[in-house]
Amino acid sequence: MHFNLLTLFPEMFPATLGLSLSGKALERGDWSYNAVNIRDFAQGVHKNVDDTPFGGGAGMVMRADVIEKSLLSVPTTGHKIYMSPRGKPLTQARAKQLITHDTLTILCGRYEGVDQRVLDAHDFEEISIGDYVLSGGEPAALILMDACIRLLPGVMGNTATTDEESFSNGLLEYPHYTRPATWESANGQSLDVPEVLTSGNHKRINDWREEQSLKLTQERRPDLLDTNTQQNTCKPAQD
Repeated sequence: MHFNLLTLFPEMFPATLGLSLSGKALERGDWSYNAVNIRDFAQGVHKNVDDTPFGGGAGMVMRADVIEKSLLSVPTTGHKIYMSPRGKPLTQARAKQLITHDTLTILCGRYEGVDQRVLDAHDFEEISIGDYVLSGGEPAALILMDACIRLLPGVMGNTATTDEESFSNGLLEYPHYTRPATWESANGQSLDVPEVLTSGNHKRINDWREEQSLKLTQERRPDLLDTNTQQNTCKPAQD
């Protein structure tokens, strides 16, 4: 999978994606990227990429003509995305759909945003990573890329890992525990692993995990539950 990044700060890539599992996948060639500096396509001594907005208002707007030139410099654009807080929310399901594209071209805005005409002319999909505003689209692009890269075959190693994660089945993921079975915290608490997880009874363990997932989702993200799920009740694990 290949990513084109249209950005004013190409040095911000690959950042953390060059480390750990995604970094190893980059070295193997499972994914690649090309960070294109939008300013390289600006005219004049000062290489201005922005101008004041028509209709007035605070801030500056990135120019459509400059962005288009940077876009047209890319040999293969594939599916085009603009990272924007007004876009549709990025979800696990959408990430799975995005990796079906061989190439994604991601536009990273700055200032007050970009001229709407370049988005319309080149059919950019707007995607948001949350209901908040960042100083630029680069951190959002890194998050979208990470969400996609980890789903590529061979990146995570164990394919079951991504199947059991939060949002993969519409619910939040259940709690995890590891050794030691009894842990003495620094504040004096003695905390044990839930007995069911050490029982060796796989059915009980699976039931407990499903119940915990439903309980956490009901408590923290009830918006994720569909009508059928909301009709379920969360009951304690039975022997």
